[in-house]
Amino acid sequence: MSGGEQKPKRYYVGVDVGTGSVRAALVDQSGVLLAFADHPIEKWEPQFNHHEQSSEDIWAACCVVTKNLRETCWDKAGHFFDLPDFLSWKATGVTARSLCSLVCKWTYSAEKGWDDSFWKMVGLEDFVADNYSKIGNQVLPPGASLGNGLTPEAARDLGLLPGIAVAASLIDAHAGGLGVIGADVRGHGLVCEGQPVTSRLAVICGTSSCHMGISKDPIFVPGVWGPYFSAMVPGFWLNEGGQSVTGKLIDHMVQGHAAFPELQAKATARCQSVYAYLNSHLDLIKKAQPVGFLTVDLHVWPDFHGNRSPLADLTLKGMVTGLTLSQDLDDLAILYLATVQAIALGTRFIKEAMEAAGHSISTLFLCGGLSKNPLFVQMHADITGMPVVLSQEVESVLVGAAILGACASGDFASVQEAMAKMSKVGKVVFPRQEDKKYYDKKYQVFLKLVEHQMEYLAIMNDD
Repeated sequence: MSGGEQKPKRYYVGVDVGTGSVRAALVDQSGVLLAFADHPIEKWEPQFNHHEQSSEDIWAACCVVTKNLRETCWDKAGHFFDLPDFLSWKATGVTARSLCSLVCKWTYSAEKGWDDSFWKMVGLEDFVADNYSKIGNQVLPPGASLGNGLTPEAARDLGLLPGIAVAASLIDAHAGGLGVIGADVRGHGLVCEGQPVTSRLAVICGTSSCHMGISKDPIFVPGVWGPYFSAMVPGFWLNEGGQSVTGKLIDHMVQGHAAFPELQAKATARCQSVYAYLNSHLDLIKKAQPVGFLTVDLHVWPDFHGNRSPLADLTLKGMVTGLTLSQDLDDLAILYLATVQAIALGTRFIKEAMEAAGHSISTLFLCGGLSKNPLFVQMHADITGMPVVLSQEVESVLVGAAILGACASGDFASVQEAMAKMSKVGKVVFPRQEDKKYYDKKYQVFLKLVEHQMEYLAIMNDD
């Protein structure tokens, strides 16, 4: 799908072995029978009133009916699309796939194309048939123009004119990266002004977070996806790190606290969001010290839903150390702060893994819903020690998608040119260098938390 976290539909196969045949059905979660198949079983009668059947024959019949079911929910499919490519097809009638979707999600190689051995290994060798017609035999880079543009039918549905250019698509997070990473930063006092675009790390932060770094040559980073050629910016290799459920984790920690009803009531009375209220409450209780110092003895490991990068371990769990019996609003605000800091520490962990493998990163470019939260932005600057650039347009994913359209229309000679003209810097947040020592210590504790979690696991699994 488009990169968002969507619950997949689930189906079940029921198999009934009878005396004369094996029957199978495909059933959905509502109990609706969607497909049916049967196959006879051999029977032998070596003498009167003696009957024999073969277990091997029964197993073979089970295999036949199961395959027939697949060929029934399966052979009817004309094409298999990721959502962005499906939408492009609906708009233009062109079945060409975006290089972004195929490289990042479908094991396609920009250099070598499809790998037949992979499809055979996973039992989907029929994808290879007819020159890969079902999964795509025309692959275009992001921003390339598709066919003759909008079909008359699609134009009528969209309220636009037929023939308007339609671009080969991007996954949503990749469009966000495209929308921010190429901005013209002149005049903002940023070190990346005199550096190549490869010195920038785009962080698309919402329900989950994606970390997009590009390079001229392929860089393999353990625990980080990629490298993918031309998957975001044409001509550059992409590495994609990520943190699962970051925005959702903040909501979980805040909404699950005993003081949340009080927070809701006070925020509503001030016509503020709960997070704007929490940010102002933290300023109120910090006294003379910087806000971040309120978590000196409260630490969070944020992988409540497993770690995507750079450990790539879905079994990891969340951790909180330093809890007290307090359940008041101050306690909630500090727990919220520690959670935000943990997410920023996770970004630092990913950035350092990328740098250890060969990336050279000097500036963060943030977009997405969490980038609207000034505390989240400042913590990323302070904890990574790098300036954070915010886009003039918060909806950078939409800007990135529009950049593709602008390129497909021919108004710009390249995606890079469109990025430089259409991406604008809105605000720059610099790190508080005087707090560096404190956050270096927090980072040491952060790494200790997961180290200890691994030790606990080893102890419990020791025979």
